[in-house]
Amino acid sequence: MKPLTAVLLGAGSRGARSYAPYALDYPHELKIVAVAEPDKERREKFAQEHHIPAEQCFASWEEVLEQPQLADIMMICTQDRMHHEPTIQSLNKGYHVLLEKPMSPDPRECIEMEQAAKENNRLLTICHVLRYTPFWSTVKRIIDEGRIGEVASIQLNENVGYWHIAHSFVRGNWNNSDTSSPMILSKSCHDMDILSWLMDQPCVRVSSYGSLMHFHSGNAPEGSADRCLDGCAVEAQCPYSAPRFYLGDGKGWAWHFTQDASREAIVKGLQTSPYGRCVYKSDNNVVDHQVVNMEFANGATATFSMCGFTMEQERIIQIMGTKGQISGHDDKIVVHDFVTKEKNEISIHVPSSGHGGGDAGVMSSFISEVRTYTGGESLTSAAASVRSHLMAFAAEESRLNKGRSIEIAEFGKHIMAASSVRKDRSIGYRETSK
Repeated sequence: MKPLTAVLLGAGSRGARSYAPYALDYPHELKIVAVAEPDKERREKFAQEHHIPAEQCFASWEEVLEQPQLADIMMICTQDRMHHEPTIQSLNKGYHVLLEKPMSPDPRECIEMEQAAKENNRLLTICHVLRYTPFWSTVKRIIDEGRIGEVASIQLNENVGYWHIAHSFVRGNWNNSDTSSPMILSKSCHDMDILSWLMDQPCVRVSSYGSLMHFHSGNAPEGSADRCLDGCAVEAQCPYSAPRFYLGDGKGWAWHFTQDASREAIVKGLQTSPYGRCVYKSDNNVVDHQVVNMEFANGATATFSMCGFTMEQERIIQIMGTKGQISGHDDKIVVHDFVTKEKNEISIHVPSSGHGGGDAGVMSSFISEVRTYTGGESLTSAAASVRSHLMAFAAEESRLNKGRSIEIAEFGKHIMAASSVRKDRSIGYRETSK
């Protein structure tokens, strides 16, 4: 079989480093034939890696979609607020679309994209990569086998890591909901998706609390500067020191602001880019911690906690069932049986590819689904993603309203009333299976 062909919109961290490498590792399955990227240096580097001719390299996604259909697949890895239009236009042109999460910070746009995929009879798969990892797929299989009975409650912690929250959500591209998305969507829509998938039930109501407690000017230490390299008197004692991170263990993350890995280039970037700013004097507004309470249609409950003030970047889960319990963390899952008192420990092989194997997993699955497509939906289809996105939107609505309980059905009706999609469409629960 010939490899499928793809166009990449956005050769940034997720597009160029997470998904596109699949084409280099498995050239018999996928070939990227065109790219759109506004940064000339990134665009040229990507084109060189994938042997893309100059005439197939574009500075904007608009230029790509002015062309006749160039490939089988459109991979959309633009910024959050640049997902809707290229997705709609790509589906209308006949592309199957792989879209980076979140779908959009506007719930109406999420619904419109799902509808466009149905109307064009094309796959729209969202990169909820956790579902494709050995860890989470094993957890799901244990539940589906009935080994712990009916799920009564789930506790999920997302420990973001003190260095990661400073990089991405204080200094970086996702630090301000006015230009990107709220934290519950940009970072934790993965978690809303996992909870929806594991519960296999509609979420009926949510409530949420959270705030930007620490990373603001009110906590700026005396003697701090606007930038870490501008003579900050407390830089040496600050946990969030940019030079200590980007010139030390986090040197690889400097790729976000320089293609040159030399010390001189990184220092220059810290002097000029947002990544050198003081974490207390940035333009960030997203929360640094948040909790969400959820109730599902069968009476089961879930609690989710996201916090940036942790040493490790990790997720920890506990699932309480009527006949047993699952605990999971890192590469280990422990299953307890209430009848036999047996404790079964399962060690998970974590692949080397990003997100515990999820980045390569979503690519492999999507390519297979495109090749055999006869209708239907993928494991992380737009339909599945809209459900978990609505949980995130409702959680943010609750947080902004002092924890008021939000009924998902009423919330969805309000969104539909303001949407341009067909008014006879309802937002229901239609979980898909691979």
